[in-house]
Amino acid sequence: MDKGSGSRPPLQTVDRALSVLLSFTGRRAEWGVMELAEEFDLDKSTAQRLLATLAARGFLSTDAYTRRYRLGPALWRIASAWERQGGMAALVEPVLAELAEEASRTAVFAIADGAHVRAVAAVEGGGVPMRNHPLVGELYPAHAGATSRAYFAFLSAGQRQALMYSLPLARFNDLTIHDATLIEQAMSEAATAGWAYSDGEYDFDTRAVAAPVFVAGRPIGSVSIGEHKSERLGDIRAHKDAVLRTANAIAQLLSPRAPAAVASPAPERTR
Repeated sequence: MDKGSGSRPPLQTVDRALSVLLSFTGRRAEWGVMELAEEFDLDKSTAQRLLATLAARGFLSTDAYTRRYRLGPALWRIASAWERQGGMAALVEPVLAELAEEASRTAVFAIADGAHVRAVAAVEGGGVPMRNHPLVGELYPAHAGATSRAYFAFLSAGQRQALMYSLPLARFNDLTIHDATLIEQAMSEAATAGWAYSDGEYDFDTRAVAAPVFVAGRPIGSVSIGEHKSERLGDIRAHKDAVLRTANAIAQLLSPRAPAAVASPAPERTR
């Protein structure tokens, strides 16, 4: 009988330390000792020791004046090692490959990058390549195309205003929407539908369907399928449910996992 880690309760101290690291987010960039103690229902001395230990190992850093804690350089070293081993692309490519095969179109995963989304993984599908150049690394502008709209539509109007409208909106071809009122209308329609569609407004020769990827309740990017208009595979929108399903699968891959519930965890040994 397999007695792997999945059947055992997590080590309480390790699980608590990882939970603390995962509590640092874009919205909550720093913690004080008392705030953390209240959040995790700890006494002050336990919270202090936990934060100090993580700081001593470089996972957190502390401000000598405010005595508040932020993420530290050890996480950058871990992230760099992860990226050298394929990182996010290696994680999501198997899921994208399933979508590309099912839809017979090229599947792309893109993440937010300022006033764009940037393709970090792509798997070709169908008989005709969607582009004549590699897709990974390509920047999709916020105002043109489903791949970017599926992300930006789920930001607040204020966030879009700050990111999108401070510079002139490029016109890529006659189908590009460059009027802010019409762009906002398209964003609203995508947000209501839960997915986005475009037909040539960024690249005149391609169509795309895209869905947002949410992590911890916030949009972080999009999943899309695209086709070259020379393809004759039927309406690409018929695959929107597969795109939505793939976006959810990638969200699960990237989301912090809660520890498995256990009825009565064994106490830790102390020395």
